[in-house]
Amino acid sequence: MKTRGGTLFSESKLNYGRCMPDVNNPPASGLSPHIFVSNADSAIDFYKRAFGAHELGRHPAPDGKRIMHASLAVNGATLMLCDDFPEFRGGQRSTPEALGGSPVVLHLQVQDADSFFNRAVQAGATVVMPLQDQFWGDRYGQIKDPFGHTWSIGAKVRNVSEEELLAASREHFG
Repeated sequence: MKTRGGTLFSESKLNYGRCMPDVNNPPASGLSPHIFVSNADSAIDFYKRAFGAHELGRHPAPDGKRIMHASLAVNGATLMLCDDFPEFRGGQRSTPEALGGSPVVLHLQVQDADSFFNRAVQAGATVVMPLQDQFWGDRYGQIKDPFGHTWSIGAKVRNVSEEELLAASREHFG
């Protein structure tokens, strides 16, 4: 391990040039979710297996046990994550497990929903909503990752007019 700007890193394994955006290296998209997980090392491995994520970088915490910041490229966007640090949040834990869930759903719009969905389930995700063709024109489903975050996966399979969407939503929701 070496240090750069006070941060421990391994040059052989990781690319720290993209971990934190700067004026010459902006994030991949304008909105980058930043999630708390109970084990960032395991979460990074899961997201690589489940979603084909590419690790852009990670910064270990000074305790050498937790990750204070990591960035992943997922489906053309940047996902940031870190281990929980309750000592900096008044002792309160911030993971979905500690909070009894999360009201946030992270959505992946993809070309092949079946491949993404099945790969995530094979990697250890739990099916929340089975993947199926939906009235709004997407093949869509939801999974929960092993860290309590819910992900939706969708692919456009047909175009739906506003009139069709309104009629179908009335039928669906009663």
